[in-house]
Amino acid sequence: MMSKAGPVQIVTVCKEEHSFALDTEALARVLLAPEVRDKHVVVLSVAGAFRKGKSFLLDFMLRYMYRKGDENWLGDDDEPLTGFSWRGGSEPETTGIQLWSEVFPVQKSDGTEVAVVLMDTQGAFDNQSTVKDCATIFALSTMTSSIQIYNLSQNIQEDDLQQLQLFTEYGRLAMDEIFLKPFQSLMFLIRDWSFPYEYAYGFKGGNEFLEKRLQVKEAQHEELQTVREHIHSCFTKISCFLLPHPGLNVATSPSFQGQLGDVATEFREQLRSLIPKLLHPDRLAEKEINGNKVTCRGLLEYFKAYIKIYQGEDLPQPKTMLMATAEANNLAAVAAAKDQYYKNMEKVCGGDLPYVSPDSLEEKHHFNVRESLHAFSSTKKMGGQEFCDRYQAQLEKELEEMWHSFSKHNESKNLFSAFRTPAVLFVLVCLLYVLSGVLLFVGLSTFALVCDCTLGVVMMAMLTWAFIRYSGRYHTVGGAIDQAAGVVLEQATVVLNKSRGASTISQKKSS
Repeated sequence: MMSKAGPVQIVTVCKEEHSFALDTEALARVLLAPEVRDKHVVVLSVAGAFRKGKSFLLDFMLRYMYRKGDENWLGDDDEPLTGFSWRGGSEPETTGIQLWSEVFPVQKSDGTEVAVVLMDTQGAFDNQSTVKDCATIFALSTMTSSIQIYNLSQNIQEDDLQQLQLFTEYGRLAMDEIFLKPFQSLMFLIRDWSFPYEYAYGFKGGNEFLEKRLQVKEAQHEELQTVREHIHSCFTKISCFLLPHPGLNVATSPSFQGQLGDVATEFREQLRSLIPKLLHPDRLAEKEINGNKVTCRGLLEYFKAYIKIYQGEDLPQPKTMLMATAEANNLAAVAAAKDQYYKNMEKVCGGDLPYVSPDSLEEKHHFNVRESLHAFSSTKKMGGQEFCDRYQAQLEKELEEMWHSFSKHNESKNLFSAFRTPAVLFVLVCLLYVLSGVLLFVGLSTFALVCDCTLGVVMMAMLTWAFIRYSGRYHTVGGAIDQAAGVVLEQATVVLNKSRGASTISQKKSS
């Protein structure tokens, strides 16, 4: 199964112009798969400096997700490591942002099922990336993930925290507007930890070490205090794991392909501890924005909104990020309301269901519109009432367009509507034929000739209409014939109604 799946590039980077592009189609193929698109999403992302083993770690997570029921999920000693592209050496491998093409459905202990997405990001601070590039990639992955792993080497240094402050500055200022922490779970993963005698490997030692590192003291300089306060204020949960060095064979051998036989025993033991805990169903935090859980479908809208910000020359201002979040939030609510209307109308007149009378269909339409608008208004949204009203107006317009589409689809099921034009033309042919014969009989041959010519024109129109319906060509001519037949039918109906009304009046007078 894993051999069929692979990494999908969703954010590409133009190194020359230092610009970013979102591959919406590729992202939609991953997130809009029918089995996961309406499930709440868990996005696990790994970010940090380049050449620090982010893709290497993610591939072990993939191995665990595919072999959860197997005690020997790490694999055999000679089994190469596959998944996200990685290699040894000093040059960067991953560019932009990649997702694994397969989304993993995971059932929690309470019975709910979530969709787990694994995200790999371009390493920061290589020799081709500007600070803007690094900040953009890190910020995008943090804004769209529910669990962000900050991959560091050997220790948490002050410059690591300052870089993190740069990326979380947007969140800190946005939080002043929305009164909620903008990001969710942050895990510091310290690779090649060399001081297990001070703080033991794993979560226990890592959290003790992190508590000391992020402690705010009165004696600290204001700048150091601010960095720590920013980090605490931007994430709802912060943890740390200390991971040993994987061994010299991993670091120095050019032929290393991920075989466990070359990996240090301590490293393997800590992997067996880290990954099952990190990916335990009850520890998987669904993606939330402003207190609302996000589905795979909604995440696509957030990606679209956020990428627009970063396609400009400068990093976004905090207010811009807030407005982008509000836009994505409202777009997700619009998409959900439209989907509700579509599903409800499909149950009334969709697919192979029989023709529904126009009055009954319109009644159902008005009811479903009210339900969809109620669903939109009851969803928690950001941006204020005036901002949300614009999206409600957009929703109403799009629902009206969908209604016209459903109405036309329903009308096409009406047999009389389908055969209206040939029926009108056939009746005209019969009437003109009879009229021509009567006129010829009474000696009005000139008028009979006019009727015969008109008869010929109507028959040509009938044959042309049949050819157009059969070939699917010359739609404009076919539309004109349909319109002319409609006018004839309408005028005939008016004349019949008048004559019927006149006869009714005369009957009343005689009585």
